[in-house]
Amino acid sequence: MTADSFDFVVKKDDLKSFAFLPAPAAEDIDLADGEVVLKIDRFAFTANNVTYGVVGDRFSYWDFFPAAEEGRGRIPVWGFADVVRSNCEDVAVGQRFFGYLPMSSHLVVRPDKVTAAGFLDNIDHRQSLHPVYNTYILSATDPVHVEGQDDYEMLMRPLYMTSWVIDDYLDDNDFFGAGTVILSSASSKTSFGLAFQLHQNRREKCRVIGLTSPGNVAFVEGMGTYDQVVTYDNVTTLASDEAVVFVDMAGNKAVRRAVHEQFGDNLKLSSMVGVSHWTAQGMEKDLPGPTPTMFFAPDQFRKRSKDWGPEGVSSRFASAWRDLLQPLPNWLTVEAGNGLADVERVYLETLEGRAKPDLGYVLSI
Repeated sequence: MTADSFDFVVKKDDLKSFAFLPAPAAEDIDLADGEVVLKIDRFAFTANNVTYGVVGDRFSYWDFFPAAEEGRGRIPVWGFADVVRSNCEDVAVGQRFFGYLPMSSHLVVRPDKVTAAGFLDNIDHRQSLHPVYNTYILSATDPVHVEGQDDYEMLMRPLYMTSWVIDDYLDDNDFFGAGTVILSSASSKTSFGLAFQLHQNRREKCRVIGLTSPGNVAFVEGMGTYDQVVTYDNVTTLASDEAVVFVDMAGNKAVRRAVHEQFGDNLKLSSMVGVSHWTAQGMEKDLPGPTPTMFFAPDQFRKRSKDWGPEGVSSRFASAWRDLLQPLPNWLTVEAGNGLADVERVYLETLEGRAKPDLGYVLSI
């Protein structure tokens, strides 16, 4: 063990209970044939990562990086990692990859289907898990990667991919006959990414309404991507005689009920994406209008991979990503953290809903 090798673990049923556990240094890891040690350089931490913990059992997020101790788990994050040891002839020491990582110092992977673009991790416990999360992208050949924009890539790329896929899903289904899209947690990165997509490409098809807390109104309005911004306690002021779809990033049952009761049968879709208000999550069975359904982005991603091919998906997203990079620095300031104290501080701020919407946290163990 070394002083700078750690795993950040939490209790699965109590996310406020966490610990930094010593982990083997890279040179002490028992590496099998075909395996590689990645040194985790930096990763982003957002409300989306809290969602991974909240719904970890339901969507197998705990299964990607199992913790040694029963009842504990490692929350997944997105970031960059460098190869520091390799027993795989197709993956070289020094290569840098973007992908799904634990909040740890190192990760052992078993590269499979290695190409010039990257590889899939085929380690035993991940073989049944979704390939979107098992894919590690080689930065040197990545069409999405923009030199000098690593921080924004960590913070926004996975979230914006979700935004981009939701936008495509809504358009693919002709907005379910609605002319307005309502987004909760409008200041969240996935919401404002979706609002940007809708504003850029679907202006003739829909209006976009953002729901947010009073303290975030100025930030959300200042982005210029929402047609209307309403606080959660003013949902009843919205005109209820138009067809709408509700994309719920907050997961707050009181907000969800307010939207359902306001629009009733004029609510054409109620899609749950995140649980940024994780302490107020829940589901009622007697809501007016459609039954809320959970949106799982990889399903639509898989559909478009068949329609357009992997390269078609990648090129379309790369173009959309470059569009987002233009206004993003005006909306989001990167705050870097290094070491256990910073990780703990940012984790608690985000978990407890105290993180500011105009800050993006990039961390290193």
